[in-house]
Amino acid sequence: MASNIDFVEYVCGQVQGGLPVSQRKMFGEYAIYVGSKVVGLVCDNQLFVKPTKAGRALLETPVESPPYAGAKPYFLIGDQLEDRDFITQLFTVTESELPTPKPKKPKAATKRGT
Repeated sequence: MASNIDFVEYVCGQVQGGLPVSQRKMFGEYAIYVGSKVVGLVCDNQLFVKPTKAGRALLETPVESPPYAGAKPYFLIGDQLEDRDFITQLFTVTESELPTPKPKKPKAATKRGT
């Protein structure tokens, strides 16, 4: 079941403090970014945050679940989503521990037959 864009926008709207949060549709679901880093996924209208040491410490006893079949477990965020300060802090500490994405290589020009 695909996620509802209203829920995705709600998730992004819960983050405060000027964090550059955005979303991008991927494979029928959504990736949540802070800057250029994917911090989580929204799948089936549920928020999954990438696991990090700081995130685990903040959540204390996180619920872990794969966001989709075959995926590694992420932190499943439930009622904590209602707490804007908490979600902002979770996204901040998660983003700080994730590596910067490698730059994408430019696409090679394709030759077209005439």
